[in-house]
Amino acid sequence: MLSTHTLFEWLVGLHIATGTVGLIVVWIPIAGKKGGTLHKRAGTLFVQSMIATGLTAVAISLTTLSDPTGTHPHLAQHEIFSDPQAITNIFGWMMLYLATLTINLAWQGWLSLRNGRNHRLNRAWHNLLSQALLTAVSTNCFARGVIAAEPMMMGISMVGFATVATNLWFIYKPEPLPTDRIKEHIKCLVGAGISVYTAFFAFGAVRLLPELALQPGLWAVPLVVGLALIIYHQRAVTRPARRKLGLA
Repeated sequence: MLSTHTLFEWLVGLHIATGTVGLIVVWIPIAGKKGGTLHKRAGTLFVQSMIATGLTAVAISLTTLSDPTGTHPHLAQHEIFSDPQAITNIFGWMMLYLATLTINLAWQGWLSLRNGRNHRLNRAWHNLLSQALLTAVSTNCFARGVIAAEPMMMGISMVGFATVATNLWFIYKPEPLPTDRIKEHIKCLVGAGISVYTAFFAFGAVRLLPELALQPGLWAVPLVVGLALIIYHQRAVTRPARRKLGLA
């Protein structure tokens, strides 16, 4: 019978493989020519890799929740994670939250342009369910952070609440402009990149130096870089439209 630890290791291997594809491919649409064939193909591959990475992360978090010390035996003797509940909180509940966030952003980012001619399709049940699930796991992450007095869990859950709020603002906007769709596309897919880079930096570092998992600086680097990219590219989209209107 397959042990939980073996299943966990297989899932981690698959997660690293799909995540690595996304970590590399994301820079093609970010840095390359927009709207071309290469941009579209790389973007599609990125979305697919992010959804696969998110789904494997969900499975990893569930195996951790079922057996925290069995899946992370190297952490059992570490001071920070000597209590199995600490492993459950960070590598179970918080990873489940980050996995759901990644899937949500990738899916919303893909739909925002795919449904350009019929904006109401963005209100499909599966997209609204995605917003509900992200709200639920964000709330759970925040609440468990409060109980454990873990600021990292409380702080990072705010990203999920902000994501749902901005997603719903776009979904229910009566008649979004083409620039609105592009800006939503940028926000979500770069956001998915931020999420997966954050997870790889933070959780990947645990295997070498477990104490780095809860260092705010390590989590902040992808967020700061990603937000700068989102602002830059959204401004690049808005600037030509403002010029046409004589506003810039």
